[in-house]
Amino acid sequence: MLTTDVANLAEQVMVRCRELASFSEDAGSLRRTFLSAPMHHVHRTIADWLKPLGATIRIDAVGNLRALFPSDATDGPRLLIGSHLDTVPNAGCYDGILGVVLAVALLEALRGTDLPFSIEVIGFSEEEGVRFGTPFIGSRALVGRFDPELLEKNDSSGVSVRRAIEGFGLDPGEIPQAEITDHAFAYLEFHIEQGPVLERLGRPLGVVEAIVGQSRMEVTFIGRSNHAGTTPMDVRKDALAGAAEWITNVEHVARATPGLVATVGFVSASPGAINIIAGEARATLDLRHQDDDVRNRSVRDLLDQAEQIASRRSLSVRWVTHVNQAAVPMDSSLKSEVEAAIRDAGCEPHRMVSGAGHDAMILAGKIPAAMIFLRTPGGISHDPAENVQTGDVAKALECGIHLLQRLASSEKIHARTQRE
Repeated sequence: MLTTDVANLAEQVMVRCRELASFSEDAGSLRRTFLSAPMHHVHRTIADWLKPLGATIRIDAVGNLRALFPSDATDGPRLLIGSHLDTVPNAGCYDGILGVVLAVALLEALRGTDLPFSIEVIGFSEEEGVRFGTPFIGSRALVGRFDPELLEKNDSSGVSVRRAIEGFGLDPGEIPQAEITDHAFAYLEFHIEQGPVLERLGRPLGVVEAIVGQSRMEVTFIGRSNHAGTTPMDVRKDALAGAAEWITNVEHVARATPGLVATVGFVSASPGAINIIAGEARATLDLRHQDDDVRNRSVRDLLDQAEQIASRRSLSVRWVTHVNQAAVPMDSSLKSEVEAAIRDAGCEPHRMVSGAGHDAMILAGKIPAAMIFLRTPGGISHDPAENVQTGDVAKALECGIHLLQRLASSEKIHARTQRE
């Protein structure tokens, strides 16, 4: 199956990722948001790599790059491989884009190989949610979950999603045509881990068991503003002090609960003057766990503690939930195939959870999905220091080749595709 030296192909993947990082909205740093002008350059560059392979390339109505290989396999079973093309501000070179470039490299390694299924490479237009505050626009369109009301949502410049789509040369009326057909039997995503686990274990690749569930909330403590110099400590109703006590409890609960991560990433106090006791304090809460029961129980515990703190301090407290996203397990059969393919590549696989959201969690709502993590040096991501080792990319390519061989001979895959 392999027609190109994997080490050289891995070097090429690294070079290509850095090349695509040059297409940015900001001078001197990488930022590439949904349907921004640099996305045209990314599409053209990736298309130039794909055309010699005989792929049929199109941009769907929400800006996803879609490349079908072989181009004449429009009605047969289809494996989807992809990740996202957009970035956060001041981004690194590999988050998302590595998965797309790896998929292109796999097609290059497959030259002249016959498979019982076609492969569609997908570069999703929007995963991060930076421009319009709504993530997964691209992948939601693929599973038929694009909300038409989103078309009227505006970015910070007053440009609506509808206008952004039209300005990119696309037709919002064709969004339903972006949905995948029943021919798609599975989705595979390569992605940097964005954390330190694989590096600590000394392993290049990991198998994602599940993508964690998330709760995102805003908790507000309400007290009474008063003079900082004339109000005795025993009669104060200091909202910020109440919030501070609760924030330390958030950390304590997370440290005491295996697998739980909880973050208070933003705090504000009102009126916000040095000589005034805070009458109101707002704090965000981001809480994640792979087990929804554990996550929901932890949320209830922290809200109970907020009420107890408020009562003891003569405060009141209220909260609003912004996100309540259930955990998404990856397909058990595909996980086993991925794990075996990693072993075929000479690596010991590690099963792990993803603490971040990915397009795979959206695709998993419609078709079997799996993710392969690559070791991230230093655990750094969403930062220019983000990196990946060329040797790990080579192992990912080897794993991908072995996985395609396994899927090509899998009775389960054949049975599934025959049903479709």
